[in-house]
Amino acid sequence: MNVSDIMRRSFATIKPDAPLLDAAHLLIETNQRGLPVIDRDGALVGVISEGDFLHRTELDISPPPGNWLEELLGIEEDTPARRRMRARLVREVMARDPICVDEEATLDEVVALMDTRHVAQLPVVCGGSVVGIVGRAELLATVARALSPVSGGS
Repeated sequence: MNVSDIMRRSFATIKPDAPLLDAAHLLIETNQRGLPVIDRDGALVGVISEGDFLHRTELDISPPPGNWLEELLGIEEDTPARRRMRARLVREVMARDPICVDEEATLDEVVALMDTRHVAQLPVVCGGSVVGIVGRAELLATVARALSPVSGGS
């Protein structure tokens, strides 16, 4: 079985010059673990993932003694810290030279790459363009289908 058999073909992408806040909203709305960052020509130039929003010095988010989310949400409106966070762009935080796979990659290759690179999702590329996304959710769904009893009549 290849990646093309299980990949998500409907997915969101974002441009490098988009506001970082737009990327956060898009991640939440689409339930993706990461967004492929696509330039004007449609080429993959990066990935921005959930993890890119945690403990970032350029966002002035460091590990607090308590809950990082409480500290982030505790930033008062209309303060320099809040304005600084709203002014950030995707290109400032995204991972450049993202790890990706070809649509003909096997599931074994995908799992090995995810394990060694500690990522939960990979863009699937064909001819320089992102054609899909494969993540742990797609892999888990494939396992669940394989283990489900076959329905049928008598």
